[in-house]
Amino acid sequence: MSNQNLASGIANRGALARMAGKDIFAKTAAWTLTDEARAMGMYPYFRALDMNQGPEAILEGKPVVMFGSNNYLGLTTHPKVREAAAKAIMEYGPSMTGSRLVNGTLRLHHVFEEKLAHFMKKEAAIVFTTGYQVNLATISGLLSSKKAVAMMDRQVHASIYDGVRLAQANGAQMVRFHHNSAEDLDKRLAALAEDEGALVLTDGVFSTEGEIADLKGMVAATKKHGARIMVDDAHGLGVLGEKGRGVCDHLGVQDDVDLIGGTFSKSLASIGGWLVGPRKTLDYIQHFAPSFMFAASCPPPSVAAAMAAFEIMQEETWRIEKVRENARYMRDELRKMGFETGPTDTAIVPIYVRQELTTIAMWKALLEDHGVYVNPFIPPGVPPRNSLLRTSYMATHEKHHLDRGLEAFRAVGKQFGLIPG
Repeated sequence: MSNQNLASGIANRGALARMAGKDIFAKTAAWTLTDEARAMGMYPYFRALDMNQGPEAILEGKPVVMFGSNNYLGLTTHPKVREAAAKAIMEYGPSMTGSRLVNGTLRLHHVFEEKLAHFMKKEAAIVFTTGYQVNLATISGLLSSKKAVAMMDRQVHASIYDGVRLAQANGAQMVRFHHNSAEDLDKRLAALAEDEGALVLTDGVFSTEGEIADLKGMVAATKKHGARIMVDDAHGLGVLGEKGRGVCDHLGVQDDVDLIGGTFSKSLASIGGWLVGPRKTLDYIQHFAPSFMFAASCPPPSVAAAMAAFEIMQEETWRIEKVRENARYMRDELRKMGFETGPTDTAIVPIYVRQELTTIAMWKALLEDHGVYVNPFIPPGVPPRNSLLRTSYMATHEKHHLDRGLEAFRAVGKQFGLIPG
């Protein structure tokens, strides 16, 4: 397969996915792009790590510097986190074998919920099985009529889109406003009928670009029109705000945002999700969201690990300062080289390449020639002409990791003509 054919296959995969016919498996037989990309050594996804120790990992027996992880505070290897998970598995076992609604709630879940609510300065909290489930359950549970409107930023996370699609099945409407535009949000809220109620939905930190949402403007527009707002702060917790409280605290709108949700799988070194907000609203969600009510409970080891990481985050505040310092250093140095990194001011620093095949080729060169692991994003994961290499940084990256990465980015950037030679 030539590079030209690979590029054509990437561009046309959407049309293949929409193939119709009697045999719904027909499109799977016609899908050859991944096999051909693997044969060329150009397939970047589902790569199996032998070991991941935070700033460094082992991939196919070779050490790599890890700039492709959301382990922002470097807590996945913290001995207290591992000890908490091990203790929980011995005390409670690996699973509750049921949903939170019936037999799947431990006192452990309630303890963590109380801690989360207090820390986030909200009335109540819910612990979910995954961060993805937070958005599925909350949005579909609250938006359940033809007069309910999901008012969402065009570039929100896929889990928000899926939550809105579930809500649409119950009759809710979907309205999208221009990316990170409080002005367009205001106009679209103003256009709603008087008997239509809206839930404004946005990422706090946009997960691919690292851009911070204009929450001050969005909150003002939301209040002006009597709507409600929910912020997915998956990438803000542990990185922004006082003691890592997140993007709403960072921007001074913590008290004005109705619902804040996120995941354990970034700064909290585990798997699971969390939502904070008014007690009555969360109680309603627990009883009217099937994707919460009928899903197995977050396992005790995961809850215990996340709670240990949550406590370490508040005790070892140097980690929050260090991840900010590392990201700032890389952002500044990449910009000096001539890379386009966009308006990020978080632990996520994108390198915009724009062209899809070049993005994949640069990913391959960084990994195979320089031992640097990054994440390539191409459409539909990003908008057309926005293909990029997503890099992210941890508190446990040391300067020699960062400088090695900068050397690799400089060499590969020059090789592909992205920066001056």
